[in-house]
Amino acid sequence: MSIENGAAPRSLPRINDPAPDFEAKSTQGVIHLSDYKGKWVMLFSHPADFTPVCSTEFIQFARRYADFQALGVQPIGVSVDSIFSHIAWMRNLEQNAKVKVQFPVVADLDTRVSQAYGMIHPGASDTAPVRAVFFIDPKQVIRAILYYPQSTGRSVDEILRVFEALQTTDAYGVSTPADWKHGQNVVLPPPQTQADAEKRVADSSLKQHDWFLAEKELAKK
Repeated sequence: MSIENGAAPRSLPRINDPAPDFEAKSTQGVIHLSDYKGKWVMLFSHPADFTPVCSTEFIQFARRYADFQALGVQPIGVSVDSIFSHIAWMRNLEQNAKVKVQFPVVADLDTRVSQAYGMIHPGASDTAPVRAVFFIDPKQVIRAILYYPQSTGRSVDEILRVFEALQTTDAYGVSTPADWKHGQNVVLPPPQTQADAEKRVADSSLKQHDWFLAEKELAKK
């Protein structure tokens, strides 16, 4: 799926859909989503530059940039403000918060990117995007989506946790339980046959809760 001639796609992208490609001006020049194929991408929107909650988020994203890099994640910001507004805001944050924003921020003046990703919600605002986060894998498939209202700032810890959980699932073919963090047990897929269930409960290497729920400790790398 791609964005063409300023038209939004007929349906908004969902989990496991291809991420819509785009070409857009950013604080780091013209970029395409496809430029980042082979990397994980955090595509996130913010309602407006020079606003209180957005400023706190960008300060934290900038401070935690090394953590995103450690997971191989490329953050890309999006809002409907101009390049000049973005540059002025980035300089303001660097001066006042002593942080440098090292990732691109898209100037989506025509709202093509925001509309294609469903970042503008009717009733929330006429044109300002909500706080959306799209977790995009190296094959440019959307793996998770988070939406927040304009009044609620996002948790960087949770965003990083989701990326690490998705990467763990891909690497080991497992799931991650509630509140999972790196180093904790993972959850195995449920048995699909009666024989598999009997084999599962007989496996003494697993932490058994019931035939359908078993935890496993991943080997330390």
